Amino acid sequence: MGAQYRSVIFDHSGLQHVLAGEAIAAAAGLWPDPIVTELSPVPAFYPAENYHQDYFRKNPTWGYCQVVVAPKVAKARKAFAERLRR
Repeated sequence: MGAQYRSVIFDHSGLQHVLAGEAIAAAAGLWPDPIVTELSPVPAFYPAENYHQDYFRKNPTWGYCQVVVAPKVAKARKAFAERLRR
């Protein structure tokens, strides 16, 4: 909820924009609600502090990660298993 929590894909080129749009369209049937991920050109980017890096991997037992993040990651891994790097 709220603009600060929205998902967004930032593209670096026209090709990335097209590919991301195709990925969003392909995923549209996986959830009952529409996908509202924003697709925009990349703005200036500043890396987050180290404690934010790999947050889910470092904190898998924390409540938010277990209840909110883990089910979404599992669903995405299942849906796109053939596209994941091994």
